[in-house]
Amino acid sequence: MRTDQTTPKDIDEYIAGFPDDVQAILQKIRMTIRDVAPGAEETISYGMPTFTLKGKYMVYFAAYKKHIGFYPAPVGNPEFKEELAAYESGKGTARFRLDRPIPYDLIRRIVAFRMKENLERAGGR
Repeated sequence: MRTDQTTPKDIDEYIAGFPDDVQAILQKIRMTIRDVAPGAEETISYGMPTFTLKGKYMVYFAAYKKHIGFYPAPVGNPEFKEELAAYESGKGTARFRLDRPIPYDLIRRIVAFRMKENLERAGGR
């Protein structure tokens, strides 16, 4: 879907490589993550927008031809199991189809969950 297949230097460059409608979705996902985890740092990892917290990866997202991939999704977690069942998923992956509404509230809750996990791990060292 991206017109340029080189690894972007930052999230702005990543998002700029998509059509306007997809850019709007990616920006809203980015802002949702930043709202929940204002202390998280933005980077590119594996060619995808990535947010880290306390030096550990928290969440990644990426746009594809027909969906947005969101990683890692707590697929096996009982708190999210029923909601994530509505989306295609793999081990630690949720796929939000572009032809359906993006579940920003679910993304918000997943980020809060991952943030808590990261902070607990950082505190346990």
